[in-house]
Order: sequence, then C-alpha cells, then structure tokens
Amino acid sequence: AWGSGIRYFDAARSYGRAEQFLSSWLNRRDISPAQITVGSKWGYTYTADWRIQAEHHEIKEHSLSVLRRQYRESAELLGDYLSLYQIHSATKESGVLKNDDVLAELARLRSNGLRIGLSLSGPGQVDTLRLALNIRFDGELLFSTVQATWNLLAQESGEALSEASAAGMGIIIKEALANGRLTSRNHESSFANRRTLLEEAAAYYETSVDAVALAAVVNQPWADVVLSGAATVSHLNSNVKAVDINDTTLTDDLLLKMKETPADYWTKRSQLAWN
Repeated sequence: AWGSGIRYFDAARSYGRAEQFLSSWLNRRDISPAQITVGSKWGYTYTADWRIQAEHHEIKEHSLSVLRRQYRESAELLGDYLSLYQIHSATKESGVLKNDDVLAELARLRSNGLRIGLSLSGPGQVDTLRLALNIRFDGELLFSTVQATWNLLAQESGEALSEASAAGMGIIIKEALANGRLTSRNHESSFANRRTLLEEAAAYYETSVDAVALAAVVNQPWADVVLSGAATVSHLNSNVKAVDINDTTLTDDLLLKMKETPADYWTKRSQLAWN
C-alpha cells in the first residue's frame, strides 16, 4: 500500500487489533504523522475474541461513556497519528445525532485539533447525512468528513454526497466493490449480465473487473478517498489500477446499466455470508 502511494489508513475500535497493528507498522518504519492521514471510529465494541462462531462479534453503543472510553483507547494506541475520529455507522435510529452530550464532546475534541467525521450504513444513509449537515458548533460544521457506501450498484447517495462536498465535507467511499459483488468472484446467475458489462470494460482497458468498478467511484467529482479493503497484495495491486482509468464516458455508461434499486441492493447485502 505504501509503495503504491496510499496515504490514508482507516481503522476502528471494533476491528480487532487494527489500531495496534497500524500503530506498530507506522512506528517501525519511522513514518511521521505529517506524511499520512489516519482515521479511526468509535461506537462498536469488538466482542468475538477471534471466534468466528461467537454469539456477538461486536456490540453497537453510541453513548457518551463509550465515546470517551474508546477515544482514550484509540489515542493511546495511535497518538499523534490519529487525525480523524468518526462515529461508526451513524443512523437516525441510533439517536447519536440527537445526543447533545455526545455532540458536545465531539465538538470539544474538534476544538483540540481532531477532525470529526461519521460513517453511514444502510438504506437510510442519505437521511442521516442530511441530518449531519445541519449540525454546527460555533458556526462551523461539526463533521469534517463523511464515509458512505456508493458503488455501481448502490448509487442513491450520490446527490447527498455532492451536497456534502459542496458544503466542505471530505467524502470517503466505502464498499466501492459492493462487498465483493463487483469482483471476478461473483458468479451469481442473477449478476451475469452486469458481470459481462464489467468484463467487456476490463478487456477494453486491459485491466481487472475490480479496477473498472473502483474507477467508476474514483471518477466521481465529489469522491476524495475511496477505500480498497484489499485482503491480499494481489487484491491491492489489482485495485490500484483504478487510478489509471480516467474516462467519464465509461463511468456514465456503467452507471446507467449497473445500478440496482436501493431496496434490492440492501436486501442482497443483508443476505451475504459474513465471517
């Protein structure tokens, strides 16, 4: 990742030992905080203890006590590297954006130089983002960034993300490969026609299917950071080819032919196998 020019690293308190690993990796290589941006998240507590069949892998709680505890834990591990702290999977239902005590604490952290963001999840992410756009402290937006799902299949958040970008928020895109559905591993019969479109585009650009899907995101004018989520070096090397494709004609064509309805997309996502 470092050799490919990647300088944004995303972690979370609930991602096992992600912060611990990232901190040790950066320190061993004597990389200065000024060279990179590290974002982490609070709101979920990891409880699986490395057991795939655990009753609960993580527990969500957006309370003030969890914020304070998890921020201390993140700061102890990441120190000066931590520059962006995000609410993990904020939703209207969780009530976190109506919790005055939590919002005031986030504003206090922001006043000390920490950038504050939020990540979104689920079919209500557009409404949640627009709610966040109305939260201000001292006349300024509380949130510096938003991390949201957007990809060739799930495009419903595009207009709201454009609005957030225009308002000054940095846009971080997650699930750009639709949790693996926009890769060569997807052999579902219902995806066959869309897979053919991706394969034809990949052949034209002499690249991979995943690079084409990622390029469609990278080429959006409001996209500042697109997360890879690569699990192997080969995945990463394939993903980064996306930056070599700078063709909005390709993007526009795929956008029209690939998208699913929000209901279909989030239903299919909820049925994916996870471990």
